[in-house]
Amino acid sequence: MSASAAIEQRNQDATIYVGNLDEKVTEELLWELMLQAGIVVNVHIPRDKVTSRHGGYGFVEFRTEDDAEYATKVMNMIQLFNKIIRVKKSSQDTKTLDIGANLFLGNLDPDVDEKLLYDTFSAFGGIVETPKIMRDPDTKMSRGFGFVSYDSFEAADLAIECMNTQYLCNRQIVVQYAYKKGSNNERHGSQAELHFDSAS
Repeated sequence: MSASAAIEQRNQDATIYVGNLDEKVTEELLWELMLQAGIVVNVHIPRDKVTSRHGGYGFVEFRTEDDAEYATKVMNMIQLFNKIIRVKKSSQDTKTLDIGANLFLGNLDPDVDEKLLYDTFSAFGGIVETPKIMRDPDTKMSRGFGFVSYDSFEAADLAIECMNTQYLCNRQIVVQYAYKKGSNNERHGSQAELHFDSAS
């Protein structure tokens, strides 16, 4: 099965994000740990293609949404190799489409393509269109930045929290809300962020 097929078949609602992982953590170790919360279907820790080192985060898919929900409660903030791990649901339950949940991705490695962006960022929620990498019109080479649009601000907020300053293809990327054109740098989702901050 190809990576893209595996992504499409993944049950987003039963998938959790696990962050702040020590470099010694492996897929096997994470699988064994999460079995304490429920039946695990899949574990994926993205790794650099050159160094094979992971970026300190991964995704665990459970058989049921209830198991995933339970894992976020019992596994969050536990210590693993002297690091406190963070566990969150990787997608939020959203039924309405939020217009403007667009993210700017900066400092992208030339090897990062649209498929890699989709495979990485679809874990946080529904992506409404294929991620876009800005390219030179003549050479088609990446200009080092791109955009991802989500169907909810919850997904966009989670992607920023989990991926900003993380390494993708050996480069520390920037993930933030894209600016609206002609609006004095007002950010997409600023009201949602204020709501989130006050609610948390």
